[in-house]
Amino acid sequence: MTPWETLRLFSTMNFSTPSEKSMATRTQAIVLMVCVICGLGLAGPVRAAEAAAQSSPPAFEGDKTAWHGFDRYDFLIDEESLAITPTKAQPDEGDGIKHQVQGQRRCIIVMPKQAASGNPWSWRGVYWDHQPQTEIELLRRGFCIAYIESTEVLKPDKSWDAWYEFLTEKHGLSKKPAFVGMSRGGEYSYIWATKNPAKVSCIYADNPGGNWDVMMRIAALATNDVPLLHVCGSIDPILGKFTLPIESMYQQFGGRISVLIKEGYGHHPHGLTDPKPIADFIEQSVHETKTAPPDFAVDNTKNWTKSHYYSAASSYQYLPGQKTYVTLRGPLFTECYDRYQIQLANVEAFTTIIVPKKPAPGNPWVFRADFVDRDAVVDQALLAKGFYIVTGAVPYNGDGPDVKQWNTIYQHFTDHGFSSKPVMEGDGGAAGEAYAWAIANPDKVSCIYAENPVMHSNTAKTQPLNNLAPLAKAGVSLLHVCGSLDPWFKDNTLMLEKRYREFGGKITVIVKKGEGHYPLGPEDPKPVVDFITKNVQ
Repeated sequence: MTPWETLRLFSTMNFSTPSEKSMATRTQAIVLMVCVICGLGLAGPVRAAEAAAQSSPPAFEGDKTAWHGFDRYDFLIDEESLAITPTKAQPDEGDGIKHQVQGQRRCIIVMPKQAASGNPWSWRGVYWDHQPQTEIELLRRGFCIAYIESTEVLKPDKSWDAWYEFLTEKHGLSKKPAFVGMSRGGEYSYIWATKNPAKVSCIYADNPGGNWDVMMRIAALATNDVPLLHVCGSIDPILGKFTLPIESMYQQFGGRISVLIKEGYGHHPHGLTDPKPIADFIEQSVHETKTAPPDFAVDNTKNWTKSHYYSAASSYQYLPGQKTYVTLRGPLFTECYDRYQIQLANVEAFTTIIVPKKPAPGNPWVFRADFVDRDAVVDQALLAKGFYIVTGAVPYNGDGPDVKQWNTIYQHFTDHGFSSKPVMEGDGGAAGEAYAWAIANPDKVSCIYAENPVMHSNTAKTQPLNNLAPLAKAGVSLLHVCGSLDPWFKDNTLMLEKRYREFGGKITVIVKKGEGHYPLGPEDPKPVVDFITKNVQ
């Protein structure tokens, strides 16, 4: 089992006290741990749980041949009428395809020995039988493997729709195939998927090509929560042209995209020597269960949307099978959290909530005005500790938060079981707005944390630097992390520190020697997290 597989397994396990769970549940967790120790694959428990649900694969008409030891059926699609008729691979074709038929597209379906629950299938267009190790592994797991002939000239069109309908409507395969696309096949996978985003379970793209139409429609996949995995070479000439822009856009749209980059590899060879991580990704995506939104997202809200939040930081690992290092980014390799945007009545604009995997006792939360970026190490550490991260709405027609509207937001979350004393947090120019609400509600704040703060509020009647007494009187502890060269350090943090101490308040200032306004956060989030967790207890 690879380190990232172990990480994902542990992220899904919830160890509980005897009073919270039955002995059977704890025993199940122990069994899963044994699976890790014994080196079983991440998808092993999934397959074991579904073994009883396996059945004979769907029946297809026509003569069968063999593809890597599995039953293969060939078909032709008429490009004009879209009629689909059985044919048979020629003896000299072996596992591949050699013969084109004018006006027809060759199509192939390969059947597993036993079909997995729901008849899942993967779909490849272009380069049949090229680096087939992932598809062979999927067949062993009960997937059907489908192909439709495509070339530089034969692009995705209505024949792809006809093939999809033939497999799903007539033969009962899953309504959401997983795409396997290499090079131009990746581009073609995206062409069909972005036009049919509700009909896709996931996409594995290997050094994929692309085009501007795909780039413009990529948001449709994110809003339909389609997970993506790109496996690429670090010196592939199209890495920076397609994969990296898609990765950046998909993250910002709140979609889940994971990237594995093989150091020193070019456009070829595609895939991984060991296909297990790719097959695991596909199997997990296909069998993923959609969960109901939390009550706070649907109760007394005008509307809500769901996306995902995760760090964009890279990790690195040596893969013996590839004889090189790989760069790993995305939710396959780091924790991924659900993120909701909700619209409340009498609140202009939306409020954003990032949800921890397991909320800490008392449902502690952070209340802030600024967007949580992908490098927000403190917020990521707090999420891991069980804190919710809430970004309050900032009105479209205002120049900062409205205190009354933030009071409404606060009431909404406390009515849904959130702590009555959130942590107020702000970076740079947003810190003053966090202070403004805290000063107006000092009895509703556990502590305040600010990074290189600018102590100015666009909406407060009295600026925070001139109105610190209510916080000190309420015993609210403060923590600032600042660069010693930040031009606002002296007139904001040092001035606040002096005044707050005069009021008898408690404040800690962590100074980053030789740094300016950026980067905002600390290199090590532990002292900040320790301060916050201590003050919310």
